Amino acid sequence: MRKLLSFFLLAAFVVISACEGPMGPPGLTGPQGPQGQAGVNIVAEAFEVDVNFTAANDYMAVFDFQPPIFEDDVVMIYISWEFANGNTIWRALPQTLFLEEGVLVYNYDFSRVDFSVFLESSFDPGILPLDFTRNQVFRVVIIPADLGSRIDYNDYEGVVKMLGLSDKDFVKLEGRK
Repeated sequence: MRKLLSFFLLAAFVVISACEGPMGPPGLTGPQGPQGQAGVNIVAEAFEVDVNFTAANDYMAVFDFQPPIFEDDVVMIYISWEFANGNTIWRALPQTLFLEEGVLVYNYDFSRVDFSVFLESSFDPGILPLDFTRNQVFRVVIIPADLGSRIDYNDYEGVVKMLGLSDKDFVKLEGRK
């Protein structure tokens, strides 16, 4: 008996919830709400740097932010890793390579006033072929703190798309002399 009653209640629920009727007349327009605060225009900055890592610069290049960035902004740096099908493949730093000579890491750091890209290695980087040390192209993206958690920082294409950046938005910077 209970099973039969449960079945009828379930069937009645299904029939009632599946009912749909015509749309009723529209309601009256309510009063205009108060004006909201002005929106914030979030602008990302983007730079491109070409670096030659040498013993003379201690395998490091330093660049200044002019003006300094905000304290909570995030700086992401990507290295031009390879070309495939006519497109540049960008990888987020740090990038670690395991070579016969040992471990090589392309890395970076930043503060409010500058950033640097550098090589870290478990061996003398002076023995590296020039392909690893010369004409290394990096893209630097300053991500406003307001966007922080909504971005997968490792996805270069996703970052530039979310920030509305294109190749022409990357300003070429010169390092400190």
